[in-house]
Amino acid sequence: MSKRLEGKAALVLGVAPGNVGEAVARRYVEQGARVLVSGRRADAVAAVAQSLGVPWLACDITSQAEVDDLVAQSKQCLNGLDIGVNATGWGLLKPFLEHSREDLEKMNAVQFTGPFQYFQALLRHMPTGGSIIQISSVTASIMFDNHAAYMGTKAGIDHVIRCIAHEFGQHGIRANSIAPGGVADAPMSGGGLLNPSIAALYHREIPLGRSGVSADVADAALWLASNESSFVTGQVIHVSGGQTLRRNPSISEIYAAATAPAGPARHL
Repeated sequence: MSKRLEGKAALVLGVAPGNVGEAVARRYVEQGARVLVSGRRADAVAAVAQSLGVPWLACDITSQAEVDDLVAQSKQCLNGLDIGVNATGWGLLKPFLEHSREDLEKMNAVQFTGPFQYFQALLRHMPTGGSIIQISSVTASIMFDNHAAYMGTKAGIDHVIRCIAHEFGQHGIRANSIAPGGVADAPMSGGGLLNPSIAALYHREIPLGRSGVSADVADAALWLASNESSFVTGQVIHVSGGQTLRRNPSISEIYAAATAPAGPARHL
């Protein structure tokens, strides 16, 4: 039985041990793709690359020169480029009135300007088409307290993805976002979701009754990268167990759960 990405070349940016980027890269390798992984911290990316047996390059998405060099070198190393994934992010939690200009500029660099320029570089190196995938967030659609800069930039780059789909579909480009909810086994949200009381708050708001895991996101990223989704573009694919039908818990509910006496562990 042939593998679903046999013969395809993929660049995954935003990779570190245990995060969603690593899960996506691992799934691509398992399904036969030639993969290059990248991220800001060289030691972290190298560790993932070694475990997967793939090449790697360090890249800070806030540097246009590094981004341009990454994409050019990846295409040369992989002898082509069919899939480009952005899994970078910065999970700033801060009350709205406390966001500084420095916070806003950093968030914009990491989650809007940087990805925008990464997608520009990918498009220049995909003249005959390919799949571009942005890892977004459920909070680009539903509210979460003290998270405005993160949410706004994620929502903004989702709309950029739609623009890419609209403008470059004629060149064979498909561009989509994947919007997870909390990912229980990933560093950004996993710590809180391993607390049974906090996890229970989220399970109440998720129709499927469990927290997401990185494998759920990797499954969606595999589908969007494969020929099976060849007529899907300009979409935000929600991988949240249906949470957008309900809501996120409030910060006050989360704080109360975090300080409550520990109860029995529950499933993720």
